[in-house]
Amino acid sequence: MLRLFQLELPLFRRTAPPAEQTRHILLGTRIVDYRLIRSSRRRLGMTIDQRGLRVGASPRTSLAEIERFLRHNAAWVLKKLDEWHGHGQVRHLAICDGARIPVLGEECVVRIEPGANRVRWGDRCLILQARPDADLRLLARRALRERALDVFREHAAHHAETLRRPLPRIALSNAQTRWGSCSEQTGIRLSWRLVHAPPRLIDYVVAHEMAHLVEMNHSTRFWKVVERLCPDHRAAREELRRLAATCPHI
Repeated sequence: MLRLFQLELPLFRRTAPPAEQTRHILLGTRIVDYRLIRSSRRRLGMTIDQRGLRVGASPRTSLAEIERFLRHNAAWVLKKLDEWHGHGQVRHLAICDGARIPVLGEECVVRIEPGANRVRWGDRCLILQARPDADLRLLARRALRERALDVFREHAAHHAETLRRPLPRIALSNAQTRWGSCSEQTGIRLSWRLVHAPPRLIDYVVAHEMAHLVEMNHSTRFWKVVERLCPDHRAAREELRRLAATCPHI
């Protein structure tokens, strides 16, 4: 019996986390990849160079503690990454159970359940009820597009009321670099990828296109309409430029 116990005991030992892992985290509106390196060091530390962000931690340091550390230093991390790379890079995200994607500027966890290819939203989570042969990427995109259209219509309705104009037709585009467009004939088209952005940036883009219903140009009069709808439009424009370079691709 003693020999049997000795053979079974290793099965119940706590295994140490892998020495190195590639992970990602949402910092602000950007998804940042980082290399997590487990070592005997006692304190958390990080370095940024041409290889990107590397985080050093002991095997006992939890992922929650590591992510708190990164979020606390988010401004420094993003600044240094931009200094090394000049511009962010588009992140191609795989859709799987536990994947994290930004939705309306907040981290959203993907959950996969068996089902008939339906989607629903939970508390900061996107639930994909999928068949075994389902294309999870297409299911996720469908959910994100539906969510985007609802949000865009809500913002457009608010600005239409302010301008005292009828609500135009709101449609989605698949554009990766052009956030929106406006036509007197067909209405407003907005990139569904804006769903990854915080609401204040979405509001600016919608306000910008709604202002074209009054001034179909970029004249001084146009920008006065934009400022009326979105007083913080200048800061939003700058933040959108950064988002364009780091918006995830699903």
